Amino acid sequence: MKNIGIVIETDNGKIKEAVWGMIAMARGNEIELFAFVLDADVNVLKKDLESFGILKIVDISLAKDQQSNPVVKTKALINAIKEFNINALFGLSTAEGKDILPRVAAMLDSPLVMDCIDVDLEQNSAKTSQYSGKTIATIKLSGDVLLFGVRPNSVEPIKVSAAEKPTAEIIQFDCEGLYCDSLKVINTMAPDQSARINLVEANIIITGGRGMKNKENFTMLFQCAKKLNAAVGASRVAVDSGWAPYSMQVGQTGEKVSPKVYIACGISGSIQHFAGMKTSGIVIAINTDENAAIMSNCDYYVMADALNIIPELTKLLTNG
Repeated sequence: MKNIGIVIETDNGKIKEAVWGMIAMARGNEIELFAFVLDADVNVLKKDLESFGILKIVDISLAKDQQSNPVVKTKALINAIKEFNINALFGLSTAEGKDILPRVAAMLDSPLVMDCIDVDLEQNSAKTSQYSGKTIATIKLSGDVLLFGVRPNSVEPIKVSAAEKPTAEIIQFDCEGLYCDSLKVINTMAPDQSARINLVEANIIITGGRGMKNKENFTMLFQCAKKLNAAVGASRVAVDSGWAPYSMQVGQTGEKVSPKVYIACGISGSIQHFAGMKTSGIVIAINTDENAAIMSNCDYYVMADALNIIPELTKLLTNG
């Protein structure tokens, strides 16, 4: 029997949607799942966690003034790993996961693979894209504790059957005595309202490139995204031109995303951009150039000016 820890990320007291796919990835025979919840109401989360096969919910409490400190969170997770004899720890490859998981790996001297699109706990291996997305590498790990950062939306969330649904045990784990003098979080800022849906975690992304022509035209993307309940992304050209912030960049040097639907507007589709979105479900391209690389790497395309198509799509979504 393997004990597998899952770092549960929450947003406004609710579990992030991307967590469910990660839990589905970790499930398997002879595996007991431990949900590590840091300073959230576990009683509110319990029913949903049970639906995905969680047997143990570890309620990790931190001192109020240390709840945002990544070093303290790291120490708390390490204490939990040791206390519950965890063989492998799963977390999301989000901003929070990228901050915490490498710290845990460094302090435990354990192997870590980030941005996993699949994990095989029988073989102790993980799959992740390499060389600008040109190939998928299978990496085998060895050690007492294995760590995996999972790319959000890379696995479809699947609930356990009613017959398999466990009654989870809530375990209180007090870490309020932990603190860190070397790093202090002075302030945290909420993201811009225009980026209300996290790019990495979004199910639908509409992304603009050179074809958007200027910063003002990105307003069209935000208006359309609002109707689609989507996040807005940008190509490197758009970011370098100052039309969008770096936090919106999709590609080899930006965010790696796996939405169910990816809409590329006025994007040529360079290998560097493709590296960041190749694991998307359905790819839709809007471009005036039928020879653009994106046209051969999409499921559907519209050969037209995105500046004409996007307002019409927004109008249809509004009237529909």
